[in-house]
Amino acid sequence: MPTKTRTRAATERRSGTGVRNREAMSVRAAARVSVQRGQGIQAIRVPGPTRLRRWALAAAPARADITLRVVGAGEGRRLNREYRGRDYATNVLSFPYGRIAGVLAGDVVLCAPVIAREARDQGKPLDAHFAHLVIHGVLHVRGYVHEAEHEAARMEGLERALLRRLGYPDPYA
Repeated sequence: MPTKTRTRAATERRSGTGVRNREAMSVRAAARVSVQRGQGIQAIRVPGPTRLRRWALAAAPARADITLRVVGAGEGRRLNREYRGRDYATNVLSFPYGRIAGVLAGDVVLCAPVIAREARDQGKPLDAHFAHLVIHGVLHVRGYVHEAEHEAARMEGLERALLRRLGYPDPYA
């Protein structure tokens, strides 16, 4: 990602900084989730960092370093165009980086205006939709995909179970 919008985790991976933190974390075997806020989301109610972290931790393995970045439509569109070749803002993008010193690393970008619009259009509470997409994005970082029907069924089943455990309804109902 360009320097201006590169997440902390991506910056550390490219520059080699943060390795000491990852090694220390691997000894502690505890997941770490950082939250960043981009521009263009001021007019949208976005769940706080505590909730975002809670949802990410529900889907993350014990040894993980995940960055959640909540962005506006402009940044969401640019990232989707740059990394997926699609010229529109999408609800969630995942950037898995694999394991670094035994710790799963990745970034999840959540486009707040798209998520807010989808929640409204689908008649879902905003928090429930955000929780679903945070979990969905973290599962992609973990390597889950939904290209084939059996893969989608497996991923959706896990999403349903995690959301149920957090007290949210089935997002696919």
